[in-house]
Amino acid sequence: MAPGPQFRLLGPMEVRPAGAPVVLRAGKHRALLATLLLRPNRVVPVTELVEHVWGDAPPARTRGTVQTYVMRLRAALGDPSLIQTATDGYRMRVDPLAVDVHRFADAAARGRAAVAADDLTAARKAFAEALELWRGPVLSDVPSETLYAEHAPRLTELLMTVHEQRVDVELALGNHADLVPELFGLTRDHPLRERFWAQLMLALYRSSRQAEALEAFRQLDRTLDEQLGIDPSAELRSLHQAILVGAPELAAPVPAREPELGPATPMRLPDDITDFTGRVRTVERISGLVTGAAVPIVTLAGPPGVGKTTLAVHVAHLLRDRFPDGQLYVDLRGYSLGPPADGMDVLSRFLRALGVPPDEIPADADEQSTVLRSLLSGRRMLLVLDNAAAPDQVRPLLPGTASCRVIVTSRDDLRGLIAMNGARTVPVDVFSPDESAALLATLLGPGDHAELAARCGHLPLALRVAAAYLAGRGGETIDGSPIELAYAALPPAPQRLFRLLSLVPGPDFTAEAASALADTDAEGLLTVLEIARLVVSPAPGRYRLHDELVRYAAAVREESDSPADQELAWTALLNHYLRGVERCAELLYPGIVRLPTTPTGPAPRIPGAAEALVWLDAERPNLAAAIRHAAEHGPAPMAWQLADALRGYLWIGQHVGEWLATAHHALAAASAGAHRPAEAAMHANLGTLYLRLGEYALSVQHHDHAIELYRALGDKDAEASVLNNLSLVHRRSGELGLAKDALVRCLAMLRSADSISTGLYNLGQLSIELGEVDGAVEHFSQALALAPNADSHAYLGMALRLQGRLVEARAHLDRALELGNVPAGDAEALDNLAALELAEGNPEAALTFATRALSLVADGGDQQVATSARITLGEIRRAMSELEPAAALFEQALATARRIGYASGEVRALISLALVWRDLSRPSESRAAVEEAVRRSAELGLRALENRARALA
Repeated sequence: MAPGPQFRLLGPMEVRPAGAPVVLRAGKHRALLATLLLRPNRVVPVTELVEHVWGDAPPARTRGTVQTYVMRLRAALGDPSLIQTATDGYRMRVDPLAVDVHRFADAAARGRAAVAADDLTAARKAFAEALELWRGPVLSDVPSETLYAEHAPRLTELLMTVHEQRVDVELALGNHADLVPELFGLTRDHPLRERFWAQLMLALYRSSRQAEALEAFRQLDRTLDEQLGIDPSAELRSLHQAILVGAPELAAPVPAREPELGPATPMRLPDDITDFTGRVRTVERISGLVTGAAVPIVTLAGPPGVGKTTLAVHVAHLLRDRFPDGQLYVDLRGYSLGPPADGMDVLSRFLRALGVPPDEIPADADEQSTVLRSLLSGRRMLLVLDNAAAPDQVRPLLPGTASCRVIVTSRDDLRGLIAMNGARTVPVDVFSPDESAALLATLLGPGDHAELAARCGHLPLALRVAAAYLAGRGGETIDGSPIELAYAALPPAPQRLFRLLSLVPGPDFTAEAASALADTDAEGLLTVLEIARLVVSPAPGRYRLHDELVRYAAAVREESDSPADQELAWTALLNHYLRGVERCAELLYPGIVRLPTTPTGPAPRIPGAAEALVWLDAERPNLAAAIRHAAEHGPAPMAWQLADALRGYLWIGQHVGEWLATAHHALAAASAGAHRPAEAAMHANLGTLYLRLGEYALSVQHHDHAIELYRALGDKDAEASVLNNLSLVHRRSGELGLAKDALVRCLAMLRSADSISTGLYNLGQLSIELGEVDGAVEHFSQALALAPNADSHAYLGMALRLQGRLVEARAHLDRALELGNVPAGDAEALDNLAALELAEGNPEAALTFATRALSLVADGGDQQVATSARITLGEIRRAMSELEPAAALFEQALATARRIGYASGEVRALISLALVWRDLSRPSESRAAVEEAVRRSAELGLRALENRARALA
């Protein structure tokens, strides 16, 4: 739990400052505080505060009245600094984990992460912690209909999901018998939630109550038929069949022994070295600081080659039991010859390691940092941040909770961390003579090694290289730099490879990359370098050089290799990367149009799609560094060719940090070289990226640049493609008129029948959103003439239905079903037939069509179509006076539409909810849904839906 005042909204509001609890007797004060707490540390505009506190009866002097209420609320809380005044609103300055709503979400996320890491004990604990926070219905005594409508459904759905996930964990732990009473209660309270029924059936079966498990299925079947007119899901039917035959896969798991306290994933530390020597007092001091009460950050500062990384990793391994929730490690590459680690990429990697799905990672670095602190809160984890050059590299990664500790290594003492973050610096010096002698004795055997240790300056790196050099050389001694001697002792081929490896811009490399670089089979040469301790292998198949060895290799390369040879090697490495990325593109996203390339040399061995993802994940930091280096130092074409070939992977994996960096580097290179096709492609690339980020103004700007360049190049196909994407940007931002203009311009340039018909589909759908049904009929009719397929018949049937031409609409929808064989397409046609039957006064026939439509897409299918089918099914239930089932369907459709960003579906669901809640005599909820529908439709430019919503209002 976060320190300071605590706030509870999951039930009646409770405010618990440091002293006695505060009772807010005024309902508007509770509504004001709840609005601020639900968005901690963010400015809530005055207009939104007024909406949530006063609803549809705002005060005459809104700003002055809000100021007065805020002043009184500050006085009641006893700490005026908690509520800060901003330019256009107010901000609640509070740790999100001090609010039970956010602590609940955090505990749920930790539970999911633990499940992903297969740590069921930790998952059970986290889910139980989340559920214990609920004391009743959320916001139960906060008199704000709009606030309740906005947050209660989402939080209640998350509560149900956590119940399901916790039960799954308990079942996996073998606690089925204890779950049966609880699951009887959950299925009674939530009779339409099929997952609870599946869990009840499984728990009963595993408790030797097979007959009751089968009866539970029959009860659910009757409930679904009576209330929704549908059958149980395919998953439940399969479970029912498995119970009937006693399938062995349903057997209860063997109870596992309670695990001992130890490290849990994520466990991201590099391996500890087996011959760690010396540093006894330093290890004790670091361990004491890390596990003590007052020092959140320990910085190990010392010169290069002194062994800071080895020491940090060794201590982290020693303290594994003290940090049972795991360890995270990253090399920040602050002193590398290449670029430092990208901050957004590091944050993203940490979040993924903690179980956050890629599509849920925020696009903004500050938000990523906030999510990281939230996930680490209350956990006992150790972070090792290696090779930091400045405090700003470290601060976004700091946990902000006393239970997590951080070890930082740096050549500097990072005084900014001392001053602002309470860090303590531990100097790391060279070995003492005794420690040097002990290490050399371990590596070389007993003997007098004092002189050798002195010649190495007692630097651990130099000592290890010297020992590798002297091994097997009898009585030879060191006279000079160990690194220089080790290099000089190599045969010419390993020497050349060592020099050229300093050209690698990223953190590591493979034998294939080294082979491309040196134009030879490097496998054996790397073994020679590894024996000489000039190269290390931190993971199977991957190699790296210490920063000081890279600097030495680069200096020798500049002296020994001609500029032409160096350029040839560097270009060969880039060709290796480009061949690899292009091979992955062919396997993973072959349909994406890419810039032409002419890479040379053999491609990496990547046999299939699974291997392609593994290769890209491993090489991602190297590829990003290569693009940046090529953009800054040449050859520039490699920068934009690599970035263009990589964009599909970055989009699929949601690697926003690298996507942003590589696209900008490639754009700079293309602009500097006046390569207009590449410049246009990179602007289009950035336009797509900023659309993904929701930065619509920037997206439009880059799309416009791309359109201008393609127009100047006379590339009508590319210009049309960008115009089509620009239309989507305008649709997402609610500028439907501009979206239509872009689509019309796009259509004028298209040449193939398939592309024109696709453009006409898009224009027709946009026309429907604009309320221009006649135009939609025209566009879909033209598409049908060009491509008479299932989609064109379905779209035209939909438009004709909306126009009121039901007989013609039915003919086209029937034809769509005859031609179709794609579940989503068939579901759309069935959904429209259901709406048509309802319009003709045939609810029973409509119910059959809508049920079939939903069954095609409900389980993992097209969720936009599923949303529409649920709305149609709800309208049918409402027409049949089955109001509660109708409301449940509309609520489910609304939740899905919001989750997938289906704007018109969201507004349709809100309008339908408003109607059914009015029928159910729930005027306040009906009014809130109408107001939200009006606001969202006006905001998005959905004119037809806005007119419907305003008519209801």
